[in-house]
Amino acid sequence: MPATRTAVGVALSALFGLSLAGCGSDGQSGDTGERPSATSPSSAGRTTAPPSGTTAPRGEQMKIQITINDQRFQATIFDSAAGRDLLAQLPLTVNMIDHGAVEKTGPLPAPLSLDGQPDGADPDVGDVGYYAPGNDLVLYYGDQSYYPGIVIIGRLDGDAASRIADLDGAVTATVRPFAA
Repeated sequence: MPATRTAVGVALSALFGLSLAGCGSDGQSGDTGERPSATSPSSAGRTTAPPSGTTAPRGEQMKIQITINDQRFQATIFDSAAGRDLLAQLPLTVNMIDHGAVEKTGPLPAPLSLDGQPDGADPDVGDVGYYAPGNDLVLYYGDQSYYPGIVIIGRLDGDAASRIADLDGAVTATVRPFAA
């Protein structure tokens, strides 16, 4: 299928899903879990809502705290199978390396579920991701294009992405549930 038709179909699916959500849908709309591809329009106006195909937190605060050196960052983890699997592994320490001046990545102790996830994603600056082939937690602070195996599992809060961008080289991140 041509990329343009795919992007239009995904946009229409997202619009249809949003209209059902606004009408009090119980989430049983038959969502296929499709995600926009790299050919989809720019996400410059993106909000912190979960990607299409995932659901918002159901009353449970799904916040995490990431500590690198003496800096603390918060992130919101989306309610998805992968997000719940990450939360189940907390607290943890992740040794992260820098890749291409766009992301910090580090291995998790156990794989995250890919149930309901697309084959890949085009993460935005500030996304929290999972790179399935490497079993890595990923903090995106630069522009990474669509790549197979990427799963968006959350979003960094506030100016965390720019602060992480200022951290040179390898880092050790402590990740735990956020305690207000």
